[in-house]
Amino acid sequence: MSTENQEQTGQEVQATSLQAEDNKIIAERRQKLDAVREKGVAFPNDFVPQHKTADLTETYGGWTREQLEAEPQQVVLAGRMMLKREAGKKAAFATLQDASGPRADGRIQIYVTLDNTGEEAMEAFRHYDLGDILGVEGTLFKTKVDELTVKVTKLRLITKSLRPLPDKFHGLADQETKYRQRYVDLIMNEETRRTFKARTAAIASIRRFMQDNAFMEVETPMLHPIPGGAAAKPFITHHNALDMQMYLRIAPELYLKRLVVGGFDRVFEINRNFRNEGVSVRHNPEFTMMEFYAAYTDYKWLMDYTEAVIRQAAIDAQGTAEVTYGGRPLDLGKPFHRLTIVEAINKYAPHYTNEQLHDAEFLKAELLKFGVKPHVISGLGALQLSLFEETAEAQLWEPTFIIDYPVEVSPLARASDTRAGITERFELFMVGREIANGFSELNDPEDQAARFQAQVAAKDAGDEEAMFYDADYIRALEYGMPPAGGCGIGIDRLIMILTDSPNIRDVLLFPHLRKED
Repeated sequence: MSTENQEQTGQEVQATSLQAEDNKIIAERRQKLDAVREKGVAFPNDFVPQHKTADLTETYGGWTREQLEAEPQQVVLAGRMMLKREAGKKAAFATLQDASGPRADGRIQIYVTLDNTGEEAMEAFRHYDLGDILGVEGTLFKTKVDELTVKVTKLRLITKSLRPLPDKFHGLADQETKYRQRYVDLIMNEETRRTFKARTAAIASIRRFMQDNAFMEVETPMLHPIPGGAAAKPFITHHNALDMQMYLRIAPELYLKRLVVGGFDRVFEINRNFRNEGVSVRHNPEFTMMEFYAAYTDYKWLMDYTEAVIRQAAIDAQGTAEVTYGGRPLDLGKPFHRLTIVEAINKYAPHYTNEQLHDAEFLKAELLKFGVKPHVISGLGALQLSLFEETAEAQLWEPTFIIDYPVEVSPLARASDTRAGITERFELFMVGREIANGFSELNDPEDQAARFQAQVAAKDAGDEEAMFYDADYIRALEYGMPPAGGCGIGIDRLIMILTDSPNIRDVLLFPHLRKED
């Protein structure tokens, strides 16, 4: 038997043994629950905590033992028991954990004694297990080692935990189990809780920033009769009552711009998009975007505004615009860089000459060396973009706006008035990945119709991600849309950077996974 097979067999034996042990513990806990049921209500719903542990620590952590004795503080709180230790037959200590608040985690020690808590409650406590949720009342005091503690006078079992928590010394180690059983991950790992609190703070910051700048938050459809607003492969479903094929939205763009046509000059939406594409450390088929549109602005205004939104989100989520990702510093407080596609290639792959970068045949041959086979209808701009993606994109560590995207890969962006074949578009990159995409909006209905027709031709030529022709959107433009700028920010990728998370699944509460065996 090979070493690898021996290790696999050993792991399987260990897993079987652990499962058997868990089953035994679960059976014992069910017996305890049965005993509780016999005495009355097993899962009461009449206990209301009045305090949070983090607040108590912040308020009274600096008090001396003498102060707490002189001014007794009555507390009523609830939490999950994470640690428990007996101190003889007449006393025991335990540690309770609660959510406490958007920024703080909370743990506090409780002291259960025969004299203060009573014989019945003390005896019941001896049968409580780690993971049980308890309600306690008591007074605050400090132990000999100066630890803030609740001297319990009343104690109740609020929720019986039937499954054992992971070993306290090893935690929840398996990454896939963390994703599948996020509820356990959140119980055991303070870092996970901190990540999602930072996510909430960042999204709240973005929403507040938008509203403070006169943007109106709206909601647009998730089910689309025609997928549009991005180049992506959609999920397809069927509406039974209407007997029609529909698509989960890949982007809200075309609906948001219909609202600009209707007279809402500044709109935004924070919501989900769905793309039926690969899963990776940066991609999930269901992801969160913030898209916004502002009339009478252009892509230059958008770059300044997008920079400000992201900087403020970092400050509100982490307290600073200077973050660390993968061990490397990233300063979001500095002005973001701006480069054209060709300038970026020149900077990060300087061995190419200007002549080579403007030679379509050379670019096709060079891309083949990277294993990239350009589409037969790719023009010079698209070829330059492909080379940028292979040579420069991953090196864009500092926040950098890449500008001057070609028309052929920007079907919804306004073309430059002075440079043929170029649009007023940018993509924002940092730590080697795209974070945002924005442009001056194309509001010429005839030009937009021609662009849609070109996309249809590309789809007919085999491009599964090419856009459909949206006749109603063209009709909306024919009523007249004011000049506008629009941008989409990838919330999940931004949160990855702000929380130093290497995998997009680390910032999604319930990421998509293969079926569990």
